[in-house]
Amino acid sequence: MPASTSMAVNAQALLRWARRLLGLVALGAALQSHAESADCPPAAEPVSMDVAKLGDAADRGFMWRIDKGGRTSYLYGTMHVARRDWAVPGATLVSAIRASDVLALEMDVLDPSIMKRLLAAMAPRPQDALDDALKARLVAQIKAACLPEQILGVMSPEMASTTLVVMAARRQGLDPAYAIDRSLSEVGHGLGRAVVSLETPELQIAALRSRTHAQAKEAIEQTLQSLETGEATPLLLRMADVWAESRYSELDHYEDWCMCMSTESERALMKRLLDERNPAMAQRIDALHSSGKRVVAAVGSLHMIGPTGLPQLLAKRGYKVERVEFAPPGAVARQQ
Repeated sequence: MPASTSMAVNAQALLRWARRLLGLVALGAALQSHAESADCPPAAEPVSMDVAKLGDAADRGFMWRIDKGGRTSYLYGTMHVARRDWAVPGATLVSAIRASDVLALEMDVLDPSIMKRLLAAMAPRPQDALDDALKARLVAQIKAACLPEQILGVMSPEMASTTLVVMAARRQGLDPAYAIDRSLSEVGHGLGRAVVSLETPELQIAALRSRTHAQAKEAIEQTLQSLETGEATPLLLRMADVWAESRYSELDHYEDWCMCMSTESERALMKRLLDERNPAMAQRIDALHSSGKRVVAAVGSLHMIGPTGLPQLLAKRGYKVERVEFAPPGAVARQQ
């Protein structure tokens, strides 16, 4: 494959993954593995959180302390797909939740009403129908991911294709069932904290859907190409490692290496997914904090970077913002 073609595929693979990362927090965990052959990985089971035993796991991801009005709250950047041993929240994050009144997530994935609305919002519509050739390619990738073809009966082809990118690294141990978002919801509920959703399922799906059928078809074709060529998995693995090792400088320069801001359509998409969603989330976090609550707000890590990221937006609202440095995960293990 020519280098220029490979770079284009890489860009689209990461962009398609970013779409899933930023929005569909709960979907992958809601899907059950469909073992078509012995080559399929076993179904991932979410890690159960024993809140009484939490407090000594390695810290991963990204955290900011925000202070205003004599109260301290926290921002935490999550990853919506992870390895099993990353699912337990780190000691610093657990301490912050214990000291908080409210845990604010993009969506509370353990809220049955949220899941019901999410599935309704992503349901297929008549205008989503694909031509036979493109549908056959999509079905082939669904089966390769060990998922049932019947998922096309509950979600649109575009939503199914973006889900496949995240599921592409399951054989390397990355699975949405191990996402820290789900773990945090369980911990928050287990500790008796108020767990709230910063966004609605309808808003997230509206941001993720292409505006026209032609745009959706193009997105699906690009996603399938990244899956068929095997380009999607290495990019997903890289971003997962950036999160797991808390490599903030690399995350902060995401636009330099993602190759996802090259065209006007790509920039418009990222603006819709980040710039246009962040102000409402910042306002919601500010309202919770200003009501006298101590908040831990945990959302996708890409919401935390750049001038329109949540740390910067809250600084403009009068918060003192300080990034919390995590010790390398290996250092925690050596101390134990």
